[in-house]
Amino acid sequence: MKKILITGGAGFIGSHVVRRFVNRYPDYQIFNLDALTYAGNLENIKDIEDHPNYHFVKGDIVDEAFINELFLNYNFDGILHLAAESHVDRSIEDPLAFVKTNVIGTMNLLNAAKNQWKDDFTNKRFYHISTDEVYGSLGAEGLFTETTPYDPNSPYSASKASSDHFVRAYGETYGLPYVLTNCSNNYGSYHFPEKLIPLFINNIINNKPLPVYGDGNYTRDWLFVEDHAAAIDLVFHEGKNHETYNIGGFNEWKNIDLVKLLCQIMDEKLGRTSGTSQELITYVKDRPGHDLRYAIDASKINKELGWKPSVTFEEGLEKTINWYLENEEWLQNVTSGSYKDYYQKQYS
Repeated sequence: MKKILITGGAGFIGSHVVRRFVNRYPDYQIFNLDALTYAGNLENIKDIEDHPNYHFVKGDIVDEAFINELFLNYNFDGILHLAAESHVDRSIEDPLAFVKTNVIGTMNLLNAAKNQWKDDFTNKRFYHISTDEVYGSLGAEGLFTETTPYDPNSPYSASKASSDHFVRAYGETYGLPYVLTNCSNNYGSYHFPEKLIPLFINNIINNKPLPVYGDGNYTRDWLFVEDHAAAIDLVFHEGKNHETYNIGGFNEWKNIDLVKLLCQIMDEKLGRTSGTSQELITYVKDRPGHDLRYAIDASKINKELGWKPSVTFEEGLEKTINWYLENEEWLQNVTSGSYKDYYQKQYS
């Protein structure tokens, strides 16, 4: 019976990965390690908390002694590492917090895995989930591939680039069996409302301004989170050791076009006059180091592992909006901060 550690499993992407693994692999013991910072929410996975193959562990990957003891106690067969500080604006305000979690935290996991598995790497795997932001910014043409040189422009992307390099270095230096993926912008259910799509859905519901950076022409490739979880599952089980795979949605949207589409759908869903939500759009001062365009070439994972998105962006966006409208209590708990009480009730 395999013991799998998933870090950051109470977060947005992590909760989808934990749910998928718990439900699809009843013969695995899934350990969800999360520090329950502001973006960690156990309500995200309350539907699986009673499953016999699911175990929650509260802890911080920055705590080296704790991580070493955890590995010693459970001797994990695989690690899916998603825990990270991930918001660019927050990284500009507090870069050191991103270094601690994204670099030092990753190092602690790498060392624990290396030391635990040093006598036998057979059937072991360290899977590091990263971002396309490590590649920097694209012009009007071209796509990020697995061989694109790293060129991070924000403290967040620099911290993720550093952790990527350490994972590869441990593979080369110590023979640690790893796989690494770099993904584009995720969207979907259970997303903390600080990123564009969930923030704007919440703001439209509450008739609050929709702050658009600069002229709104920044371009992103969007990936439905459930498709990302499926890709992570596939890479963990079928990817080749010491390989990198880019995961993208095969589509690009300018921020302003996305916001206008979001406004249009929300007006229809809320029974408002067409154009009502667009009046909430407010252009604000651009943030420092803002990358113009990201676009992923996901042909490698498609050709080698057979993965491709299951939905178009329009389909995924409608699914996402429907989920938030049907789960207003979750959204209210997150925006009010009362979601933090859930841990106290469940684990006090």
